[in-house]
Amino acid sequence: MKTKSKILLAEDELSLGYVIKDNLVEAGYEVILCPDGQTAIDQFTKEHFDICLLDVMMPNKDGFTVLKGIRQQNTQIPILMITAKSMEEDRIHGFEIGADDYICKPFSMQELLKRIDVFLRRTRILHSEKRITFQIGKITFLYSEQRIVSGKDVYDITQRESELLLFLCNNPGRLLTREKILVEVWGKDDFYLGRSMDVYMTKLRKYLRTDESIRLETIHGTGFRFNAVIHLQM
Repeated sequence: MKTKSKILLAEDELSLGYVIKDNLVEAGYEVILCPDGQTAIDQFTKEHFDICLLDVMMPNKDGFTVLKGIRQQNTQIPILMITAKSMEEDRIHGFEIGADDYICKPFSMQELLKRIDVFLRRTRILHSEKRITFQIGKITFLYSEQRIVSGKDVYDITQRESELLLFLCNNPGRLLTREKILVEVWGKDDFYLGRSMDVYMTKLRKYLRTDESIRLETIHGTGFRFNAVIHLQM
């Protein structure tokens, strides 16, 4: 019997929370609904989850605090933030501290289910494929483990960061438009996702900075170019 994927849902508007939970359960997921941030952190500490859905505005620790708490325990689990449409800066802040994606209220359950399915499918691919490792100059990128080794420094990275670096490694030296990267890695071209992509590019530069031969160039008005000597190891 196939094990159900388990979702941590943190939503203080309980009427909305129960609607989301009921739809997710009907779609075949196991869901733990938490009415505040502290409860969400406590539940995550005690149980295994496959993905987290966190509302930003919650009592007893807001969604960002919960996000930070979860990332301290687990850098790899997909985390999707639930935000209001007017909260643009909150979305960018979420990406900066470890969120993988966001969804804006009001949203359709069909959209939410699609987002969840994409993340869980990519998680299964990550952990089912043969070990895939890239040697990027002097730096080792263990895609299947979502990890970058740079000298003595080891970075456990998020699923989205891992997917972005994989795409760059598969397209070295090419001029990659912002639109192409967004469609290939995020699934769609969106203004706010474009802002998040900039955040992730900054993070990748930080991880790769110990090797001066690696250049992740910003081509203003167009996109990016990843210049590096890359070897794929299976």
